[in-house]
Amino acid sequence: MADIRKKIGNLSVHPLALGGNVFGWTADEAQSFAVLDAYAAAGGNFVDTADVYSVWAPGNKGGESETVIGNWFASRGNRADVVLATKVGGGVPEPRGLSAAVIKSGVEDSLRRLRTDYIDLYYTHYDDPSVPVEEFITALDALVKEGKVREIAASNITAERLEEALAFSDSSGLAKYAAIQPHYNLVSRDTYEGPLADAAARHGLAAVPYWALASGFLTGKYRPGATVDSARAGSAGKYLESERGPRVLAALDEVAAAHDAELATVALAWLASRPTVVAPLASARTVEQLPALLAVADLKLTDAELTKLTEASE
Repeated sequence: MADIRKKIGNLSVHPLALGGNVFGWTADEAQSFAVLDAYAAAGGNFVDTADVYSVWAPGNKGGESETVIGNWFASRGNRADVVLATKVGGGVPEPRGLSAAVIKSGVEDSLRRLRTDYIDLYYTHYDDPSVPVEEFITALDALVKEGKVREIAASNITAERLEEALAFSDSSGLAKYAAIQPHYNLVSRDTYEGPLADAAARHGLAAVPYWALASGFLTGKYRPGATVDSARAGSAGKYLESERGPRVLAALDEVAAAHDAELATVALAWLASRPTVVAPLASARTVEQLPALLAVADLKLTDAELTKLTEASE
């Protein structure tokens, strides 16, 4: 069997990152364990979460997803088999920030909930312009030197701040961002394509796009006149209000039919083909939703199909 793993710094990851935002929210612990078990059984090894998941859910205070994943590690004894990504600094509704103190306490809280002594990929969740890059890069570098973090990464950052952080890492010989997690998919291309993607390419950063399926819109279940019982129905349905949304669905329908594939698989395959993208990030609330996501590892679209999708999403 060909090796399908991709590289992020010194890490080797499956081409589908499994999102943990639903764990402890729309998936309880038993459902979450079932999804994680099925993902691992299929060869998946790249699990993504954040310290604040899922603070937005009624009754939750944040940390629920990390706690579920930590309990799973403890019950399965498989921590060494998983590339674990989590994030710091993303307080809700306002960012908690990226001060050295927040990073230092944040990592300890995450390690405790995750029941592990190291994090493979540690993201700054949101940029904090009030903190100089020197402060948070130095704090992250300390975690790497202590063995608590293997690689560092950035989510929700501008090209300018990314360049500034990378330049400081280079000039001072400190840990350097290996990956970026941008909002990027077939119906949302503007936030990543351009200066940010160019910077990632120039510095050899791996992109792990979030909302890869546009809150479920790119699965094809949200159509004009359709009613979907989902916590994400509102955010997914808004894509039908533009000309781009229905146009993208039509192109996905055509390409999916040619491969006898799910729309979600095709949408992820388009994303996986984009420069700098190493592993799209998608979550599954149920085991039944997983196969369409995992199939991205095997689906190869033709140049003509990729062009059709790209043009539909312009």
